[in-house]
Parts: sequence; C-alpha cells; structure tokens
Amino acid sequence: MLRIAYKAAFFRAFKKLPHVLQNEARRSIELFVKNPHHQTLHTHKLKGALRGRWGFPVNYRYRVIFIYENKHTAVFLTVGDHSVYE
Repeated sequence: MLRIAYKAAFFRAFKKLPHVLQNEARRSIELFVKNPHHQTLHTHKLKGALRGRWGFPVNYRYRVIFIYENKHTAVFLTVGDHSVYE
C-alpha cells in the first residue's frame, strides 16, 4: 500500500472545498492509496510549469496534484479546480 504525506497547502486548499467535494476527494484518495494507477482515476504526469508532478481528478472540475517522494510515498501538494495547473 502506498503511503501518503500531505503539504500544509493541501490541507488549506482541502478545507476551502465544499463539504460534498471534500467527500468526493476522500473517496478518490482512498482509491489512489489502494491503487495509484487505477483506471478510473486517470492518474497522469503533468507537463509545462508542473513538470515532475502528477495529478488525478476528484471530479470533472477538481484535481489533486502530487509528487512521488519515492516508490512507496506520494506527497499531496494541493487540491482544487483547474487553476491548480497555473
């Protein structure tokens, strides 16, 4: 099982999400922990300014951005709408 670490910015962004989105994010994170590359997550490498980072959707609009610290640990950086890509 993959270990998850969280940056403070992730918690700040998470707390700003509506309660319904927080629940969706929790479900996506649980699925990610069990299988980071589950086909319904669409985990993908990011390009451009976010090169070296990864992302997966919470829903159509919201995303979790993370990095792999090592092969056993992912660090969640932030969560939010498409503005997190900027």
